[in-house]
Amino acid sequence: MRPLCSVLLLLISSAAPALRAGSVTIDFEGFPDSTILTNQYPGLTFSNAIILTAGVSLNEFEFPPHSGVNVASDYGGPMSIAFDTSVLSFGGYFTYAEPLTLTAFDSLSHQVASATSAYSNNEALSGDPGSSPNEFLQVAFASGIASVTITGDPAGGSFTLDDAGYMSAAPEPSFVVPLLTMAALAVAARKRARNHQSL
Repeated sequence: MRPLCSVLLLLISSAAPALRAGSVTIDFEGFPDSTILTNQYPGLTFSNAIILTAGVSLNEFEFPPHSGVNVASDYGGPMSIAFDTSVLSFGGYFTYAEPLTLTAFDSLSHQVASATSAYSNNEALSGDPGSSPNEFLQVAFASGIASVTITGDPAGGSFTLDDAGYMSAAPEPSFVVPLLTMAALAVAARKRARNHQSL
């Protein structure tokens, strides 16, 4: 029985990081140009977001994608993303024509973190001296982020976002099921051992 418990404890401790957090990256590929983003990504709800594609509606000379050909852009106002389950952090690669602010909120809509762009404009050809496109901005809050808002021009049409990523606090299912199975087996083995000893 003791060897089984030792193995179980070893597996739980080695899987602990995966039980605490899971990293997700969104590259916005696979959508046609001008797709309005809403709830296409499970667990996320976008507002004021549109897909732009290089060579179609995206001026890739000023706003080059960080990867692939698609980016998300603010459409009609500041872009916001709500998470079905709170996340520990959110970040992405931004190219912007105006100063940018990334703001995080908790489940009560209290501001819990923010980040601002390093420049007023980091477009590839006409950006501020020293700037470069696809600046990485990130916010984090250990007690959980329920939503983020990204503000450039209040009317929209001022930035692109690519390779957005967030760190979820939810357990990874691929680790949870085997661990729960092993825990159940350990409990059953212990009960059998007790019953056998009492006979």
